Amino acid sequence: MIAKMVIQHDYPLQIVEDAGFAKFARTLQPNFISSVDAVEKLVMNIYSRCKQNLLNLLGEIPGRPSLTLDMRTSDRSVGYLFITGYFIDHHWKFHRRLLNVITVPHPDLEYSFSHAVSTCLTDWCFESKLFTLTVDESIANEAVRGNLRSLLSIKNLILDGQLIIGRCFARVLSQLAQDALESMAQIVEKVRQSVKYVKTEDVHEKKFFELKKQLQVPSAKELAIDDYAKWNTTYQMLMAASELKEVFYCLDTSDPDYKVTISMDEWKQVEVLCKYLKVFHDSAIILAAPVYRMSSTFFREVWMIQRELMRSASSDDHFISTFTKPLSEKFDKYWKDCNLVLAVAAVMDPRFKMKYVVFSFEKIYNDGADSWIKTVDDGLHELFLDYFVQSLPPPVFVEDAFENGIKPEAYQEGESLLNGDCFSDFDVYVNDFSKSHHDMKSELDEYLEETLLPQVQEFDVLGWWEMNKVKYPILSKMASDILCIPVSTVLPDSIFDTVKRHIDRFRSSLKPSTLQALFCAKDWMQFESSELPLKIPIGNLKIEH
Repeated sequence: MIAKMVIQHDYPLQIVEDAGFAKFARTLQPNFISSVDAVEKLVMNIYSRCKQNLLNLLGEIPGRPSLTLDMRTSDRSVGYLFITGYFIDHHWKFHRRLLNVITVPHPDLEYSFSHAVSTCLTDWCFESKLFTLTVDESIANEAVRGNLRSLLSIKNLILDGQLIIGRCFARVLSQLAQDALESMAQIVEKVRQSVKYVKTEDVHEKKFFELKKQLQVPSAKELAIDDYAKWNTTYQMLMAASELKEVFYCLDTSDPDYKVTISMDEWKQVEVLCKYLKVFHDSAIILAAPVYRMSSTFFREVWMIQRELMRSASSDDHFISTFTKPLSEKFDKYWKDCNLVLAVAAVMDPRFKMKYVVFSFEKIYNDGADSWIKTVDDGLHELFLDYFVQSLPPPVFVEDAFENGIKPEAYQEGESLLNGDCFSDFDVYVNDFSKSHHDMKSELDEYLEETLLPQVQEFDVLGWWEMNKVKYPILSKMASDILCIPVSTVLPDSIFDTVKRHIDRFRSSLKPSTLQALFCAKDWMQFESSELPLKIPIGNLKIEH
């Protein structure tokens, strides 16, 4: 039990040698183990057992897993690459598992990450099954992405390795929010100091609420000081303060100790800031939810942000256009990088299909939408063609026919293999291809031409494909791989972080194998005694800061 406690609660291994803890433990168990080496061995045993269970699960999945790469820092000059796998099992249940925590001695070298991914693929027998990679921009410059793309094309023939997402959606949202806050830093700081004034003294808070009652301000929001490390807390602070702006505006008249002055024009700017922070916050909330959302969800989210920022950047209001133009330019890079993958994922949702993609591009680009729509349509058909070709039986060669009882003497001298009842290698291949090609066209086109399902809020897209896998045998395989493509590299409890996660001094001093065992075993143990749920615990893999 001591090893499980160390794993689950992030305790240092040395806790067993702490005099006070050891004394307490021996009152419960006289034979308490107080050796770091013994506990480390128990941790490794748990890790090995859980890993074998996961290997068994992964060995049975019918589709292709996708990976995310997330780099974490430490006080040392090394990095730690967290590689997480996303896949769907043969029961059409989604799974997310931390696969490796790889120590990267030289994170500045462009080949370090492709080497780490290769190690992961070998470790989990994914060499020929990898579908997509989602990486964070902070670790993936053009050289790194080029190496990863080359690796993906070697390990995966699907679209020649084009399915790589080079930026994390959560980090993009976080950066946009931070940029927006920074552009109004002075006003934000005024609001922060005002909230601090009210919340840090009971007498100040009492005067504030007395004034609120006198002014009959209807807001029910509670003021709270923000946490610099979580941008959503700053948004919530600004929203609450904005609804109480009349109280702050009059506070100096009833409380002479209040010295902060925020004009009504500045409060209007805070309202504009909150409007755009809300756009980012609403999308981030989906990423932070305990129930994992399939990739088909996010085309709409990304499209809505792109449309809103494009509109605002060209606004006649000088303040709004000046404020949003840098945000629009930054997000446009992400949009262009990922809209193809996310649009194809949206097509795999029977509530959306190509109709929603066409609608979305036309809303943004008007008459210029055709080229964007064609790119998605071509990519969709090319991807389906890849799956179709892989589903074909291997060609029957003439040599194989001879082995099956057809004698070469059956062919007269000068007689072509095209004559008689036999086909040449090419004829056999063409015959098989022609039959299957008709099935391919009808299967994809039938799906796209069918009526869209109603727009219900809670729709089990995986359940729908499971029910229709017989009707769409090839397309359903493609859908299962596409729908679990991850858009974020960070965990739900890190979605709003403004700083990257840091490996503490204790963990960074461990052997690489022990560090990996602690992190991975913590992730895996939560699934050991129950069915593997769609819900992803928010507190998973918490790291001490």
